[in-house]
Amino acid sequence: MNRLYWKIRKNCEELKENNEGVGVVEVVLLLVILIALVLIFKNQITTIITNAFNSINNDSNAILS
Repeated sequence: MNRLYWKIRKNCEELKENNEGVGVVEVVLLLVILIALVLIFKNQITTIITNAFNSINNDSNAILS
């Protein structure tokens, strides 16, 4: 029983020290959140970008005229 305890304790300590995949998981979670936000606010984002490009186009036409 004592041997099993030390084996489990050793495995738990190794898990705490092994952080190799943490960065990848964080990046994937951030990408998922970003994609979800884009999908939720798709119409608003499209409207803002369309208005910005219309404004740029109108201002450039005014300068060139």
